[in-house]
Amino acid sequence: MNRRRLSVSTWSLHQSLGAMPVTGPGDKANRTASATALSLCDLPRQIARHGIETLEICHFHLASTESDYLAQVREQLEHNRIELWSLLIDGGDLNGAQAERDFEWIHGWLEVAAQLGARNTRVVAGQGPPSDENLSASIKQLHKLAAIAEAQGVRLMTENWFATLGTPEAVHRVFQELDGKLDLCLDFGNWRGATKYSDIASIAPYATSCHARADFGMLGLLEETDFRRCLKLTVAADFHGPFTLIPSGRIDNEWIAINEAARVARQFCE
Repeated sequence: MNRRRLSVSTWSLHQSLGAMPVTGPGDKANRTASATALSLCDLPRQIARHGIETLEICHFHLASTESDYLAQVREQLEHNRIELWSLLIDGGDLNGAQAERDFEWIHGWLEVAAQLGARNTRVVAGQGPPSDENLSASIKQLHKLAAIAEAQGVRLMTENWFATLGTPEAVHRVFQELDGKLDLCLDFGNWRGATKYSDIASIAPYATSCHARADFGMLGLLEETDFRRCLKLTVAADFHGPFTLIPSGRIDNEWIAINEAARVARQFCE
């Protein structure tokens, strides 16, 4: 049974991991990090020391997709009792000009997620505006990806991210038409403006995980009122899943920021 618990993303430790560039379809993989960077294989032990038991890995933080390397990462996760909640596939456009190419690229990462033992994988629904044409194209592709993921023992998720899912109305349409075949990773920080909280509340019932974006602003101070309000909205929607802590803004020390966000989010865990 799922429960509200603390999680962390490798993006939250992007600098510690060597600030590797985000790569997408058609890009050459450039996974060279500095010699002093934290190894992904060493990360599970560090996470466990901070009392966090769940992890999400960005696809570009993997040094290789070779089976031996993926097995090493999985072994360290299991040894340190860290649940790999999701492989975050941070690229691709399912309704763009290169949609078929991007579909195949994402398909390849679903296989990587399965080898790592991830419970889920998060994909971008699309990057074009939420027109009827674009939404229909994305829904068709997501249907196919969900079936492929399920066959490999992985659950497909998407996120309220990029233009295609930039409105509550678009999110509702996608999830109604996917009819239980897709889950939502709800990100607190992707939507802004006067309707931010009502928009988040509108889609929160779909969420099985949250990117609990903690804004530290330009001064490096946690915007605690905003953070608490977003956390409360998920609890009110009967959310039961991981709060993946993702500090944003001025971050001088990644673990200090993560621990400050954890101080608040832990109050909403079960």
